[in-house]
Amino acid sequence: MIRWFALVIGLILALITTMSASADPSANEVAAIFASLKSENAPGAAVLVIRDGRIAFLREYGVTDLRTLNKINAQTNFRLASSTKQFTATAVMLLVRDGKLHYDDHLTDIFPEFPAYGKPITVRNLLNHTSGLRDYEDLMPQPRAGTPSNKIPQIHDAGVLKLLERQTSGKFPAGAKWDYSNSGYAVLAMMVEKVSGEPFGQFLQERIFTPLDMTNTIAYEKGKNEVTHRAYGHSRQRNRWRETDQSSTSAVLGDGGVYSSLEDLEKWDRALRNHTLFSEAEMQPALTPVNPPQGQPYHPDGTPAAYGFGWFLNPYHNHKRMWHYGETVGFRTVIERFPDDKLSIIVLCNRADLNPEQLSLKVADLYLAQR
Repeated sequence: MIRWFALVIGLILALITTMSASADPSANEVAAIFASLKSENAPGAAVLVIRDGRIAFLREYGVTDLRTLNKINAQTNFRLASSTKQFTATAVMLLVRDGKLHYDDHLTDIFPEFPAYGKPITVRNLLNHTSGLRDYEDLMPQPRAGTPSNKIPQIHDAGVLKLLERQTSGKFPAGAKWDYSNSGYAVLAMMVEKVSGEPFGQFLQERIFTPLDMTNTIAYEKGKNEVTHRAYGHSRQRNRWRETDQSSTSAVLGDGGVYSSLEDLEKWDRALRNHTLFSEAEMQPALTPVNPPQGQPYHPDGTPAAYGFGWFLNPYHNHKRMWHYGETVGFRTVIERFPDDKLSIIVLCNRADLNPEQLSLKVADLYLAQR
């Protein structure tokens, strides 16, 4: 009788433990957030939730393009846009660890021909968006009205550097303020090339993607490589979908040129979690918010921002967070990591009408409410 009683108690305790461990939201609860994206003939999204180091939710919605109507899957590669910046920052950090670059090196140390206004700008300023460099999109020659998008020349990272070299001043003194800068990350890509002696995309491949077995992730360069399992960007125009995959800035690699998939980004998330590329101490500079003397950084929408190296760091409802969004013609992406909660959420979209950050935070609300 005592043995039977003990067995019953043991089963009850095991059931309680199981129920506690499975307190996370159900797949159906998460799926409900993305239910409107189900389609056999419209662009869509790929969604991944990683909890406690395991895949908790993985779903794909819609098609890669309107020509083939191939379904989006976990191997589909999306242009990450500005979510690329975490890889550019990682490339710089690897060179710092190699002793070939230092966070307090100046822009003119690497590019002596750069105008005098670049002398105070450090690698650290470029990484945390306090360089004051002007936006290269504002400096580019504007195409004539009516020029077809496929006839507009594309600028590359080297072209961004040349545009900046023609200027005589920045927007503000280096380090004084925070101002999100795509120009700074294009310059960082050129620094990686100059210091490493190899093309930026090749450096990413050799030092990050290949070691982490991210076999389909690439910095896309038209005519030099191809994106396998490629999703194409789309915009909604006059109630119809139109492919809007490339623009005049789409060839710049350092600020947004990487393509990747859920399958590969799960490996990236694992590497961050397990400190595969950097020790916890080596990673710390990337996760330290910049504190410029001229006030609190703010996002364009007016909300407070915090930024390290390639990561936004502002918390969410008091939960520690490292995250980044990407936004370019036809694509919207977000990578959200809540390290203390062992939760990561990745949303990749090949349509411009979605806000993946809002969608990912709805998912986060479901998980963070459970613990």
